[in-house]
Amino acid sequence: MMKELFELFLLFAKCGVCTFGGGYAMLPILTREFAENKKWVTEEELADYYAVGQCTPGVIAVNVATFVGMKRKGVVGAVFSTLGIIFPSLVIITVIAALIEGFADNVYVAHALAGIRTAVCGLVAVTVLNLLKKSIKSIFALCIALITLCAIVFFDVSSVIIIIACAFGGITYNVLKEKIKAKEDEKNA
Repeated sequence: MMKELFELFLLFAKCGVCTFGGGYAMLPILTREFAENKKWVTEEELADYYAVGQCTPGVIAVNVATFVGMKRKGVVGAVFSTLGIIFPSLVIITVIAALIEGFADNVYVAHALAGIRTAVCGLVAVTVLNLLKKSIKSIFALCIALITLCAIVFFDVSSVIIIIACAFGGITYNVLKEKIKAKEDEKNA
């Protein structure tokens, strides 16, 4: 059991080292490690963990690590995964904080950070495209995505309100869809 817990810790620590840009930039890495290589979760489960992680307090990457660890090894797995994902950031931030005065005005550090920011944009774009491919499977889902985009971009609606409204919309839509299907099946029987 300890070997598997240590493996969870190390895999999430490995992912945590690459977390420039936050949880969204990390999704391709998590997908490759945990859905494709290890097959501990499916890509759909990972997308669901991201959605729930977006709605819950805390950092998305930490929340996703907690969910994957919980699925894999229960509460202890959740703890090891969470510690693994935050450990690299904790070490890096501690070192940077200790050395910040020497790095703050360094032109090479500024250029490196500019490159990292640009790479993060690409990682986030890949994440968005992958989520779109996996999530938009019906006209209803496309409408929800477009309404959400418009609500945020043009009306500055809170993401919390949008997530709650879309959750209720999804429930209502699918309940009505099931009722219509049941009536059609009853009618055809």
